[in-house]
Amino acid sequence: MRPSRLATVLDREFLGASEGHHTPVMLWGPPGVGKSQIVAQVAARHGVPVIDIRLSQMEPSDLRGIPFRNGSVVDWAPPAMLPDAQRHWPAGILFLDEITSAPPSVSAAAYQLILDRRLGDYRVPTGWAIFAAGNRQGDRGVTYAMPAPLANRFSHYEVETHLDDWVSWAYGIGIHEGLIGFLRFKPELLFDFDPARSLAGEMAFPSPRSWEFADRALKKFADRPELLAETLAACVGRAAGIECAAYLESLHRLPDLDAILRGEEVPVPEEVDLQYAVAAALAGRALKARGQDDAALVWGRILTYAGRLPLKEMGVMLVSDMHRGVGQPLFAVPEFSAWAGTVADLMLYD
Repeated sequence: MRPSRLATVLDREFLGASEGHHTPVMLWGPPGVGKSQIVAQVAARHGVPVIDIRLSQMEPSDLRGIPFRNGSVVDWAPPAMLPDAQRHWPAGILFLDEITSAPPSVSAAAYQLILDRRLGDYRVPTGWAIFAAGNRQGDRGVTYAMPAPLANRFSHYEVETHLDDWVSWAYGIGIHEGLIGFLRFKPELLFDFDPARSLAGEMAFPSPRSWEFADRALKKFADRPELLAETLAACVGRAAGIECAAYLESLHRLPDLDAILRGEEVPVPEEVDLQYAVAAALAGRALKARGQDDAALVWGRILTYAGRLPLKEMGVMLVSDMHRGVGQPLFAVPEFSAWAGTVADLMLYD
């Protein structure tokens, strides 16, 4: 399932915890696709904490707690890491990350916690959702087959990579527009994980997570071109890193973006890679204009330029990215109708 749809599922599951019809959710996927980040974003949207428990780092007794004598009987003191409405928050997310890396003896200790929301006398507070994540056995990680009794305690979703969802997220957190343009130009490099390559000695590979690392490298080494290609390769793998560095080096040939936003007649680049780059850069400028007095004017001039792009699909991509970031106000811009008329045979998807 693509991340934007999965986020809706997790939102509903979180709200369902307070309403008494929450089902624990298991997220499956290879390393780097953003499983943990999706959960963190759900918590951020609802303003609640996440308690991240790594069962792979625990012994079975760590979950059960410590026994102590209470008169003639023995009680158990539950571990402080488990959700507590007074100590933590009335609502939140209990996240069992890397659950498939936990030995069977440890995952078995979590059965009651996941299905019955309790461990002995301890109860998971109402309002706390239970999510888990893990890698598949073919992903070259330290994984155990999930026992059937544990698997039957979850609803299961496979996390897919989706370029539009990643681009929307990337604009939102300020990922360099050159990287966004590169991945628009080379979408197959958003995620390219081959377990066999790690056996051959190459550890880095392109993934949503590692492209965020590449963004950090670009911000640190943009002024050191002799180092940039190697630092990008260290994040996303040698082939992708060198190709991305070459793409970024070509960006000095981009048209004058400020002139486009002033409404001047600026030529459209002939090279397809530069068209992707200018489309990504203009979408970024459109999002930065939100809330400014001249936002509609900026959006209108970008829409006019989008209508001049030789490939209609390129203009649709640009305006789609704008719409995901700007929303309904984009439709009120007069130039939108004119642009839509030029692409009437194509559809604009969310």
